[in-house]
Amino acid sequence: MSHGQFPGDTRSSEGTWESLSRVAIKGAEYDSRERQPHPKCLDGTRVDLLSFIYKLLDERKKSRLIWLHGTAGVGKSAVAFTVAERMRSLKMTDHTKIEKRLAGTFFFSRKYTERCTAGYFFATLAYQLGCNFPSVREDLNRAIRENPALLDPNKSLRDQMEGLFLKPLRNLQIRLRECPPSTFVVDALDECVSKTEVADLISLLGEALREPDLPVVHILLTSRSEEHIREAIQEKEGCAPVWGIPMKITVMEVIAVIYLDGADVDRDIRIFLEHSFRKLRVRYSDFPQLSRNQLARLANRAGRRFIVASTMMKFIDDEYHDPRDRLQLMLDFTSELLPGTEVYKLYDRILATCSDPARAYLHLSIVAALADPLSISQISELLGPGEGKDVRTVLVQLQSIMEIPTDSSLPVKISHSSVRDYVLDPSNCSLPEVQYIRYPHSLLAYSCLHLMMQAIPRNTALLGALSQLKRHSRAMKPHDPQSLKQALAFIVEPPTPLTVLIALHWLRGGHRSDLLFWLETLDGSAWLETQDGRDWLQNRWRIDWLQTQGKTFLPKAQSVRDWLLTQGRKGSLTEAWPSWLGTQNGRDWLQTQSGQDWLQTQWGKDWLRTQWGQDWLQTRLGQDSLLTHQRQNSLQTLSGEGWLKTESGQEWLRDESGREWLQTQSGQDWLQTQSRQDLLPTQSRRQWLQTQSGQDWLKTQPGRRWLQTQGEREWLRTQSGREWLQTQSGRDWLHTPHGQAWQSTAAASVWVTMEEFSRTLEAVSEYAIIPELLLLAAFQAIQQFKSLPDFLMFPVFLSLRHQDSSSALPQCRFSPDMEIFHAMMDFEGFAHEARERSRSASDALNYACQNWAFHLSRAHSPWDDTLNHLFKSFWSCHLLCWLEMQWFLKGLRSCLAILIEAQNFALRDSVKSLAKEHR
Repeated sequence: MSHGQFPGDTRSSEGTWESLSRVAIKGAEYDSRERQPHPKCLDGTRVDLLSFIYKLLDERKKSRLIWLHGTAGVGKSAVAFTVAERMRSLKMTDHTKIEKRLAGTFFFSRKYTERCTAGYFFATLAYQLGCNFPSVREDLNRAIRENPALLDPNKSLRDQMEGLFLKPLRNLQIRLRECPPSTFVVDALDECVSKTEVADLISLLGEALREPDLPVVHILLTSRSEEHIREAIQEKEGCAPVWGIPMKITVMEVIAVIYLDGADVDRDIRIFLEHSFRKLRVRYSDFPQLSRNQLARLANRAGRRFIVASTMMKFIDDEYHDPRDRLQLMLDFTSELLPGTEVYKLYDRILATCSDPARAYLHLSIVAALADPLSISQISELLGPGEGKDVRTVLVQLQSIMEIPTDSSLPVKISHSSVRDYVLDPSNCSLPEVQYIRYPHSLLAYSCLHLMMQAIPRNTALLGALSQLKRHSRAMKPHDPQSLKQALAFIVEPPTPLTVLIALHWLRGGHRSDLLFWLETLDGSAWLETQDGRDWLQNRWRIDWLQTQGKTFLPKAQSVRDWLLTQGRKGSLTEAWPSWLGTQNGRDWLQTQSGQDWLQTQWGKDWLRTQWGQDWLQTRLGQDSLLTHQRQNSLQTLSGEGWLKTESGQEWLRDESGREWLQTQSGQDWLQTQSRQDLLPTQSRRQWLQTQSGQDWLKTQPGRRWLQTQGEREWLRTQSGREWLQTQSGRDWLHTPHGQAWQSTAAASVWVTMEEFSRTLEAVSEYAIIPELLLLAAFQAIQQFKSLPDFLMFPVFLSLRHQDSSSALPQCRFSPDMEIFHAMMDFEGFAHEARERSRSASDALNYACQNWAFHLSRAHSPWDDTLNHLFKSFWSCHLLCWLEMQWFLKGLRSCLAILIEAQNFALRDSVKSLAKEHR
């Protein structure tokens, strides 16, 4: 590994792709497990509509944005899923196995915080685009290396679109010229909570599809018929010509608009009901056969909304009630002739069947208001013994409008966004019992604060531990994240706080004589391969080290072997190690090219005259080393393969002459079979893998199988292995299951660590602490961390990060700066205990810690006295304890994001008075 190049650096191809992979929202993909059960058009339904959409998607002349819109519940998401599934089944060409016509999907949802914003939109599409078209990954890597902020969800959408969407698409134009168009599917755009973001996204996508340098791509966009979306569509098209085509669909210059409400769906709903009743009769043999008139009434009264028809069937097919009684309720209800836009009346009827409609409405509104879904037991714990005592009993009565999994550990969800609309305003419900229930966000804010104050301690040692470290820190100029990455370029396994402290202390000018033990570690070994390590070998410490600990280290460090052929061979070897060369390690080194070259020097010849040298020459290895030239000549007369399996043949392949032969045409031809490649010694294989033949072999099935072995893991630690990872073949391999598994190993996980540290430093540097807040212990702790030099900041970060980073201090002598090491050891002890305490927290408590500010921001205004008092008490007395727990669980960046939202409430109620009360 060259000095200054770090595998986690955003300049490294695999590092940037890994970063993009982490930012992309997997739950937004059309077939993600998070979205199960997936809505899908039933066979035989939506036939004309789907045929028309497929015809638009096959259009090769120009790109098009297809807007499918309608009121809630008409089946937009089912159409979007069905289209995405079909496009995923179609290849771009007859020969490809990877590239499909579905280029990417993003299914928005208010249920999840990362899917209700456009901040992750282009990163998610870019990741899927790179998975579908591996050739564009380097374009994405380059864009991210040039501007890492593109992965920040707060970055402008225009910049994200340019770097993550347009650049890779432009480079596909020539390749896809003769191919059918690619398709992107974006569902439920109205679920994006920011109307400004929605308008900007529509505008940007419209601009993008007009670019002449892009291949022809189509974007299917679904949403409700919201006014702000309609205005954005119309503004984008301006005065473009509009003409009518069948199915009440209009096509403008770039945008095709499909009015789903206008389509005749009565027939499709009848098909759906007939299918559902057939399945019901399989389980209930005495369930009556519906007359044609009854079936038509149910279908017509659904108001052309699939969600109404689906909810009716869930209500009828309820395991806790007789389906015949439930059917009669629906038949009686449908005689009221449901208006097509009022699914709320159906929800009213379902609530009216509950034992306590008001309580059922409250629990339904709580589930709809959650920032992220929770299980029934977690909801019960969050609400406490009062409101949460009968959650399960209440919610099972609402199975027709909720998704309640059989596994109690899985989250419950509302079945459709129209349920959230229904409970968003109590006036939507006509039942008189629900008009005076408590506002759900106010109740959740109160519950979060109350649970945290009960479950987390009032006192913590976080501030004291940081303050102790700060007292012992030196006045060193902090490095920026990029410089620190270069300074730590030697790290090859997950860094632990104390080993990093030792290394940084050393590299930043500490006393090296007391830290020589570190060179025997894996990180010390890697450091010797850097330029700094090579330079250190030239100073006065080298002979002392090489005569003691270092003599067992020689076969591992290429830089040490190289040094022995230059400065090191001038006396120190023959004086210090004659006996070492007689050991197995010494003999192994003598078989390397460095050892062979050294034997040709005067110092090597002198050693051969010693007793140790004479004894070595009596061994087979010693005798074979004198026959290299003869073996090379005799290879032309032998069958070759049989001899190369012998010990002598294996030794020859390790020599320079053998490696040179492998580079010849005859050697390359000989290596074309798996059995012959298996004959290669490790070092020879590594060198051969850097040739074009080796690169081609890695793409074959035998090569891919070899990459699954232990030999692969060892090779990928070498410089040649890392160089291969930056090739297209290497990048493709990183996305295989075995490549993904390798990235979780010790050496690869450092990428993630350094990238996370960089983002944490950026967040801390951008966060400006309000002066009044510095009076509170939580903000003092943030300030203490912020003011640490990198000499201590990075070890502290490793101790506090939410992944396990525990370490033990090796046995060694310390004379200088003993206080710093003791302070770091004390800090790690505190961090270990606090981490274990945080990890024992329940899911409900973790939810409260992450979302209390979210619910406060949406609580009914003005707050009632109870909520206001609870917040003040939490802010002044428990905030530091919350900070500690959240820091360990989610990281400091998450804490800062929550504090930015929450401090507005504190400032509103006078931070100064709170600080005075705290003191």
